[in-house]
Amino acid sequence: MFLAPAAVMLSVVMGLPAAYVVWMSLERRVLGEAAPTFVGLANYLALFGDRRFWNAFANTVYFTTVSVAAEIVLGLAIALLLVGRLRGKAIAYAVILVPWATPTVVSARMWEWMYNADFGVLNYLLGLHANWLGSPGLAMHAAIAMDVWKSTPFVAILLVAGLQNIPRELYQAAAVDGASGWAVFRRITLPLLAPLIAVALIFRTIDAFRVFDAIYVLTGGGPANSTETLSIYAYSVLFRTLDFGYGSALSVAVFLCVGLMTLGYTRLLRRSLE
Repeated sequence: MFLAPAAVMLSVVMGLPAAYVVWMSLERRVLGEAAPTFVGLANYLALFGDRRFWNAFANTVYFTTVSVAAEIVLGLAIALLLVGRLRGKAIAYAVILVPWATPTVVSARMWEWMYNADFGVLNYLLGLHANWLGSPGLAMHAAIAMDVWKSTPFVAILLVAGLQNIPRELYQAAAVDGASGWAVFRRITLPLLAPLIAVALIFRTIDAFRVFDAIYVLTGGGPANSTETLSIYAYSVLFRTLDFGYGSALSVAVFLCVGLMTLGYTRLLRRSLE
């Protein structure tokens, strides 16, 4: 009963619009053309033959896999440093939180200037003249680097909380037994930290898979659609070609992908807690 008002509010604010998007995905609905017509699953069947959709899907999976993996590894390394005997921890916390606290659009614009081929600081420091955002081979990795810089602090702070909850007695017992640092990490730290790592994976995978603002500011999906993700493609179809039927089908496809990944991670989390 206490949750009922919140459930009703969520149903109205989120449930009804989501249901309307699903309904539009079953229609042929292009702004400026004839009245919408019901086409059933035609829009979804068209996805299977859409090369641009599969290119965007592959880009999204690659972006998500590489960025989330890097964030977990770097976040864990930073968390281990923060819980260790590090001087100036307060300053370290403040510095680490700056990327996470900065709005994504601001961060992306800042990195866009850093990546500038003519007067960007990155080329100046490396002594290169690379076109980071204009080369298909570099643009995706440039976007991944920006996302890793932006989101690693979230993973680090989450894992710091988990590390601080591990009983110190376990480490003391391992030291008495003469366990090496690697053995302690592998047999104590990592197993006890697994549930929080799974939680970080869930949140970061969902967020990375539906990435839009960072890539939209950096490259807009270019060059030659080499950085176009599913969210960017759905935006282009919805608001540039004004095909609300097919664009809604793309949005539903993104939602289904995120839902399936969440279910997979939830099972992984349950196993880690057993």
